[in-house]
Order: sequence, then structure tokens, then C-alpha cells
Amino acid sequence: MKADVVIVGAGPAGIFTALEMLKKGSRQKIVMVEKGRAVEDRHCPKDKTKRCMNCKPYCHITTGFSGAGAFSDGKLSLSYEVGGDLPNLIGSDLAQETISYADAIYLEFGADTHIEGLEHEEERKEIRKRAIHAGLKLVDCPIRHMGTEKAQAIYLAIEKYLQENGVEIYFGYECKNLILEEEICKGVSVSNGQKDMEIYARHTVVATGRRGADWLEKLCAEHNIAHAPGTVDIGVRVEVRNEVMEMVNRVLYESKLVGWPKPFKNKVRTFCQNPGGFVSQENYDNNLAVVNGHSYKDLKSDNTNLSILCSHNFSIPFNQPIAYAQKVGELTNMLANGQILVQRFGDILDGKRTWEKELAQSNIRPTLPDAVAGDITAAMPYRAMTNIIGFIQAMDHVVPGFAAYETLLYSPELKFYSNRVKMDTDFNTSLQGLHCLGDSSGWTRGLMMASVMGVLMGRKISEEG
Repeated sequence: MKADVVIVGAGPAGIFTALEMLKKGSRQKIVMVEKGRAVEDRHCPKDKTKRCMNCKPYCHITTGFSGAGAFSDGKLSLSYEVGGDLPNLIGSDLAQETISYADAIYLEFGADTHIEGLEHEEERKEIRKRAIHAGLKLVDCPIRHMGTEKAQAIYLAIEKYLQENGVEIYFGYECKNLILEEEICKGVSVSNGQKDMEIYARHTVVATGRRGADWLEKLCAEHNIAHAPGTVDIGVRVEVRNEVMEMVNRVLYESKLVGWPKPFKNKVRTFCQNPGGFVSQENYDNNLAVVNGHSYKDLKSDNTNLSILCSHNFSIPFNQPIAYAQKVGELTNMLANGQILVQRFGDILDGKRTWEKELAQSNIRPTLPDAVAGDITAAMPYRAMTNIIGFIQAMDHVVPGFAAYETLLYSPELKFYSNRVKMDTDFNTSLQGLHCLGDSSGWTRGLMMASVMGVLMGRKISEEG
């Protein structure tokens, strides 16, 4: 098959590459290949079974059109200060300008017009003052919350728009390798298990998201694509009663706090806060179960959950940060018999495991009912655990009650980012014709910044014809 552009991965970066090319009036042939299913065919059986079924060959929450976006909490961060390091590559002004542009597209396809975090100025100042006293930094970031169920409808509308305007999308096809001639990328070879295809194109856009970070890392090593070891985030998902987070939820909706707790002073941050949300499980390759969180527009729980992530940057000679994080996750899964582990914060400080009967007696009832009570500290690296404990205790000064005995910690919460692919400002890699976008590139984190990268890629390709 011949095309002008082949896009590997139908997450936000790949979607917005194709979308922008259409909006620019490009008549180039666009082919998109996606390992998972179309949005309308993505269904998690846990809705009925109430427990994770460890779906094969992939998890429907993480894989398919829009990637994890359709089943995430659907929050769009509207500040260039949030979402990775792309502004360092393209400049903060262009990043912020393109965020506004991409946001308008989400609105066009049905996103909620309300923006969280712009009101209650005096109360925001009070939260910031508490954060400063606790040694934390509050990052101002307006949020447009689509909601898990609404995000699926929005991405479905985008999917249909792309197909109706000539974008060929092949679902169920996995990219096996790049097609190379000397130092030039000519396309990709893909397979659905029964049929193999070679797709030749002038531009090959790899946008496989966090789900494909490990695969892209191996691809970089195999084909000598210039890259540098990236960052992995290892942490926990914290769950507290809504009453504890009431002020922060109302004023900020999602608090983005960053700290560098002693003694290690690694970067630790909050991420993906879900007021009235639900803790969830996602499955990656090799039966790796990781924890995440969702927040619906209509369905609400009594709890708020958010992740606390500790960033790990490795230096010579170690260059396998993703494998390191996976080992941490595997060890935690082993202790929980393949499930997610949950422990009360007070039990961690007391040096004891948590028992099921203790959870049943607590004010906080887990929104992930099949999480296994146990001991997170038996698997979590000392450095990461120490950083997390220090950060939670600092958070307690900002949100009194956050470090309560009954506060729940779920593990493992892992964020895989590919080794940072070296690219110029037009997203050209060391292989001519190859571009890497979104979270798999190591440059972005989250829906909005990945969408921004796709917009800019689409513009660049459109300019060339």
C-alpha cells in the first residue's frame, strides 16, 4: 500500500495530525493503523463483572482509537506549564497558542464550555500560601473536564469525521517494524495476526502513547534512532473522602502541586485528580496491572482520588528506565496476586500491613473493590516511598486531613514515557521521514500536549504539499 502519510497509533497525537491536515485542506493520502478497536467497539467487561478480566491481547481501557484518552478522566490542561517538556523544544508562546487552537477543536466536537480553576481568586491565594508554607509549588492550570463518558462521545465524533473525510483507519493492526532504506524511513510493516501489510509513505508518524513507550524504546535501539534515557514516574494513587478535598475540589478542581521533599529532593507531583471519582485498573503487556483514576461528569462517588508520582532520572550506565518501573510494578502485582495493592497511610507509618477487615471499618471505602489489602512498602523502592511519605505529609498542610491514618494508597501507579527521542522543531528524527509524537516521544504527558504536537505535525506536513 502506498500513502503520503502513515500514522502509527490513533491516540490524540496521531488523531490531531490527521485532523489538522484535513483542516488545512491537504489532499494527501493519510493511512492510520491502530492496534486496538474503534471507539464504539471498546468496552471494559468490568462494568458488568465488577472485577478486572485481564483482557487479551490488550486492555480495552488503554488501547484503541483515542488511546487511553477515551477511558481516562478526560481532562484537558490549558496551560503550557503542564504536560511535559514540549515547550522546551518549540517555545512556550507557540505551545500556549496551539493549546488554545486545539482546545477550540475539542469544543467544536462537543467538549464542555465550562473551564475549571478560573474563579475563587482569594481562596486560590489561600491555597497557594499554604503550599508555600509547606514547601510546595502550586501550578495554576485551568482545566476543561470532558469526563470519561463524554470523552468517548467526543472522540467518536472525531473518528467519524476522519473516516468521512478520506482518512483510512485500519483497526486491529500492530506495527511490527519500520521499512528502512539506508538512513531513510520509507514506511511500516504491520500485521493483524492473519494478514501482513507493508505501507509505504513519505512521512511515517509514530504516536503510540504511553502504551507503546516500551516498543518505541526497543525500536530506537534497533535502528539507532537518536535518543536519550527518559524519565519514569513511580508512585501511588491516593484516595480520601470528598469532605477532605472539598475546598480544593471547588476552587481548583484539580490541584497541581510539585515538591522536592528531603532527603533525596527528587521531583514529586500530584497528577490526575478526580473529585467524586473512581480508582481503576489498567493492564499492560506481560500481565502488568497498574492503577489509574477516572472521573465522570454525572456519576459520582464519595471519594476523591489523585496520583502522587516520583520522577526517576537515571544516568550512565543504566539506560532502561521503563524496564526498571515495570519490575517495581511486577513485584507489587506479585504481592497482590496479580491485582492492585491498597494500604492505609497510617499502617505504612506504623510499619504494618493493612487487612481487609480494617478497610471495612474505615470511613473511606475503596472505589476499586477488587484491590487487595496488603503492604505497599514491601515492593516500593525506599527512595520512592520516602519521597511519597514526605510529600503526603507536606500536602497535609495544604489540605488538612490528607495525611490521615485512613487515607488509602493504591500501587503501582506507573507512568511510562519513552526514552526522549531527539528531534528538531519540525519533529524530524535522525531517520529521514520518521517523526515521533505524543507521550511515546518522551516530550509530552497527557491529552492536550499530545494533541498540540499532532496539530503542529499536521501543519508541517500540509505545508510540504
